Formats: sequence, structure tokens, C-alpha cells
Amino acid sequence: MNTLKQGDKVPNFTVNDQDGNAISLSDYKGKKLVVFFYPRANTPGCTAEACNLSDNYKLLQDKGYFILGVSADTEKKQSNFKNKFNFPYPLLADTEKEVINAFGVWGLKKFMGREFDGIHRKTFLIDENGVVEHVIDKVKTKDHAAQILEL
Repeated sequence: MNTLKQGDKVPNFTVNDQDGNAISLSDYKGKKLVVFFYPRANTPGCTAEACNLSDNYKLLQDKGYFILGVSADTEKKQSNFKNKFNFPYPLLADTEKEVINAFGVWGLKKFMGREFDGIHRKTFLIDENGVVEHVIDKVKTKDHAAQILEL
């Protein structure tokens, strides 16, 4: 797993969001961006993380951040997740793992003694020029917005 680090330029990507709209990194040129990766929509940890960001969306916007959530779920699953919790930001349906691989968050995981490949829960703060400012490796799902705002 070759994860992007602070100072790395993020490669451009184009992936559909939950509604089938093409979203590219270049759409956010000149804007600060939070890109958070989560393993699967509608699971307890992912829901806690996404809801915490949603609950603090105004605070994050006040700091100039736009938000993108990314998982390998289908557009339909992302759409159901977004609509169920009324998230104010897009969720990318990265079924081909284009963004996931570009950021280097796919790799070996361990859970309850089992090893498998999957998405590592990580968040990247990207500056106006598409460069990684910070990487949050240890995401606190219930208090994630505070982790971002403290940086």
C-alpha cells in the first residue's frame, strides 16, 4: 500500500458520485478539500464518521473545506446512504478503485483474527493546489470533524 503523504500532489481523478454525476479533483481547484475514505456504506463505524462530518458541515465550511466521501460501493448504495442520513456532501462510488488506489488506501487489513484486502479508513486534507496538507491515519469515527478542525 503506497499511501499519499503530506506534500504529495494528488493525481487527478474522475469518478461518479451517488447520482451518477462525474466528480473530478480538478472541480475543486482553488478550494480546500477533505477526502475521507470509508470501508462500506451503512455500517456502524462508517455511519458514525459520515454523520459526524455532516453534523459539523457548517463548521468545516466556515474553515473553507469542501468534503468528498469515498468507498467502493455502487452508486445505488451510496445514494441510499446519502439519502438515509441526508448528507450535504457527495459520496463517490469508486467501484473501479481509481481514487482508492490513487490515494493508496487499499491493502491488507486484519479484523477479528482474519486477514483480507480492503479500504483503510483514512482522511486527506488537500490544499487549493491539489497537494496533501495532512493525513489522518487514526480516524475517530464519532469525533472526526474535531480531528480535522484541530489541524
